[in-house]
Amino acid sequence: MTDSRIIVAIDSYNYKNSVALLDALNPELCMVKIGSVAFNSLGRDFVELTYDRGFKIFLDLKLHDIPNTVRESIKGLISLPIQMLTIHASGGLQMMKAAMEAVQGTNIKVFGVTALTSLSDKDTNDIYKRDVVELVNSMLDLIEAAGLDGVVCSPHELVSVTRRDSLLSITPGIRLIKTNDDQDRIMTAKQAIDLGADYLVIGRPITTSGDVKKSLNEIYQSIQ
Repeated sequence: MTDSRIIVAIDSYNYKNSVALLDALNPELCMVKIGSVAFNSLGRDFVELTYDRGFKIFLDLKLHDIPNTVRESIKGLISLPIQMLTIHASGGLQMMKAAMEAVQGTNIKVFGVTALTSLSDKDTNDIYKRDVVELVNSMLDLIEAAGLDGVVCSPHELVSVTRRDSLLSITPGIRLIKTNDDQDRIMTAKQAIDLGADYLVIGRPITTSGDVKKSLNEIYQSIQ
């Protein structure tokens, strides 16, 4: 199995389309992210299928609930062949500690989501009464205190994350060029790697490119 920094997002509820993406991807070049769209529709069997195809798996469900519910939810997931999972840091310190308790005795790494890459400064001021950078820094304090393995953050917040040696980083919002979609804080793969990203989540630039194999290879080569 690969140790690639690229994580390709499969965000389809269509089984045929999702399997076709697996067929086009190379487990030597990437991991696979299974988020709520695919997991809620295709379920545990698709996780097992992905693993059987040779891929490491990032289960991105962004769990966010009271501590006991998150703990029990994760206990129900750890039997799956996954390497990483996500929770929302905004669930608070005790919720994050409960998540870490749930993965004890496994090799599964827990990553805390700081601020969704779709959020702008206006959004975070409307919701949290602070700018994105201020919000991310406060979330990073909580994530470190809870003992999480890493953080999911926009490439624009990587500078704050790399100052904290204890945290790995997963960076979504990767684009090849500037686009007009629902991601606000974006960057190219090479830029994010140069800023210290450990893993890159890449969806549409690969999965809707028209040539999945070529796009994955080009991005892989760009960060070597």
